[in-house]
Amino acid sequence: MPLELVSGEMATSQKLTEHFLTCTICTEVFDKPCTLVCNDTFCRKCVVNYTKTRPEAISAKSLLCPFCRKMTKVSDPERPVEEWADDVKPIFIIQGLLDSFGRGSKDTTNCSYCKEEGETTPATSLCSVCDDALCERCTRMHQRIPSTRHHDVVDMSGETRVKVNRKVMCKVHKNKRIKYLCKDCNSAVCQTCCTIHHRKCELVVEIELEIPAMKTELRKNKKNLLNKHNEMKTNVGKQTYKVGEELARYVQIESNIKSASLTAIEVIKVKERKLLSELKEMSDRHIGQLKADIKSGEMSVQMYQQQTELIDQALQSECDMDVYEMYQGCEAGDVEAVGVVDVKEKGRIDRITFRQDTDKLSRTLEDLHLGEIHVQYDDVLDLNATPVLQDTIDVRVAGDACGGYPNDVTVLEVNGTDTVVVTDYNNNSVKSFYTRNSQPGHSKLSLEGDPWGIARLKHNQVAVTLPGASQIVTVEVNPDLVLLSTITTSKQYWGISSLTPSTLAASSHYSVCVDILDMSGHVLKSVCPGHRGGNILQYPYFLCTTRTGNILVSDIGTKCVVCLTPEGDVVFKYRRTGHIALKDPRGITSTSTGDILVTDNSQHRVIHLTESGQFVRNILTSQDGVQYPCGLCVGGRGRMYLCTNNVVEVFTCCK
Repeated sequence: MPLELVSGEMATSQKLTEHFLTCTICTEVFDKPCTLVCNDTFCRKCVVNYTKTRPEAISAKSLLCPFCRKMTKVSDPERPVEEWADDVKPIFIIQGLLDSFGRGSKDTTNCSYCKEEGETTPATSLCSVCDDALCERCTRMHQRIPSTRHHDVVDMSGETRVKVNRKVMCKVHKNKRIKYLCKDCNSAVCQTCCTIHHRKCELVVEIELEIPAMKTELRKNKKNLLNKHNEMKTNVGKQTYKVGEELARYVQIESNIKSASLTAIEVIKVKERKLLSELKEMSDRHIGQLKADIKSGEMSVQMYQQQTELIDQALQSECDMDVYEMYQGCEAGDVEAVGVVDVKEKGRIDRITFRQDTDKLSRTLEDLHLGEIHVQYDDVLDLNATPVLQDTIDVRVAGDACGGYPNDVTVLEVNGTDTVVVTDYNNNSVKSFYTRNSQPGHSKLSLEGDPWGIARLKHNQVAVTLPGASQIVTVEVNPDLVLLSTITTSKQYWGISSLTPSTLAASSHYSVCVDILDMSGHVLKSVCPGHRGGNILQYPYFLCTTRTGNILVSDIGTKCVVCLTPEGDVVFKYRRTGHIALKDPRGITSTSTGDILVTDNSQHRVIHLTESGQFVRNILTSQDGVQYPCGLCVGGRGRMYLCTNNVVEVFTCCK
């Protein structure tokens, strides 16, 4: 084939591709083209991506042409936007040109040019620019033509494809090879681009000169990637091994839970068998007594029958003495006495019933403790770490009559949102603070008295003491606050903590005690100063429950921390002298690891105690900006929440 003919055909193919088969949005050859009602054609992905940026098109359920702005209705607007263009086909001419001249449209088995001459010659190379398959002879001609000599030609012989004569052409000046790098613009350009567009740039160098430095940097990147690859591969191996360990652990935990359940069921079965045995014993005795009564009665019936027959015989007798003797016997009561048998005995059973305290049974079942699932997170509170102030929550909100006084605090996770709930003593309210949709929010619930202590009940409920009104209120956190119930109590309670799903611990300093209450406010048990341990309580303002179910009491009167069992036994008392002595103990909390945190209000500090009540350290002091700390609690992600003047300070203590 003449060189000029080959060159002409390649030019024609290239022009067709540039002018008719190129998407004007991405400036690349059409990929799955679609023709809109205005006869403009684009790649499906391009027109969909453009439509997604135009709200008016989305509202109209139509594809929008970026040139004429005309809309094309889609056949199924209920489908995702990404699929709107799937049913929009290209016009016949565009599809025909793509089939004939588009990339990948030609046979690469045989030489394209020889085929047009009627010859069938196996192709050995492929020009990625012209998208033509070439035999060895046509490849040599291709490399001699000035307009194609710099094209990227790939060797297709054998199993591997080796790039031959790799020369990248400029997208602007199609016949110019890219040889330079403009460092100012960070772009690879040809000589013509340098002359026209980059003549004012200072750092324009030949790409070839930069290749060694680029390769050095690539080798460094490769080394770093390999290190990361190996490190990640090691981590994946460790995680895979850990998955096996954890699965085995979960199987063991499941077995332990089932075992605990079976143990509880067996205890109930033992009680059931005892009750049934006692019922059988008493029932047999009762039935025996009743049967004895029946037998005695039958004997009496028989004797009465016999006496009746004797009287009949006397009446029919012609002997007067027979009548007289029978008469004398009746007058003396001998006849009556014969038929009366005394079957009464002491301890006779009158009736057997089954008495059941359903309320007590319900409370017992609710309080039945098989165990608990304890989850330890990677970002668990690390009390050895230095606390870092992460956030400050101002508790003053619109409508407050005076400055806020956050006295006690707890934190709940509600619908995936961390919600901080505080009692504001000055403004007679409970408040919640949270972040929803990246926006801070709050809720305020006004109460009839001054709220003091707060305790978390269920996952989205809290209980709050109102000592002045002798009330405990329960509040639902959604995270907005909703009043659920108001419980009137016989005492003025200050501190409060949840013991079980059906019981609370509450403290009073007027009648100086810690009471165990049911959810109706009735006192089930009272721990008083003289009970099992002497004068241990005076002003028990704050309470919390440990992970083992004991009660921690922060007492400002005795200036100590007391740990009590629900039965009232003293586990320990923290009362020290010197610099580790408590001067003004207030808020107290226990972590999932059993550690104890207590605030020392007038000393402007938070101290850390072990689970057994041993001093560890001052975890926060006035040097950390802490002033008059009161209530505190710990939450997820290694956070500690501390009530101070007008604000709740949020500290992180993570590993």
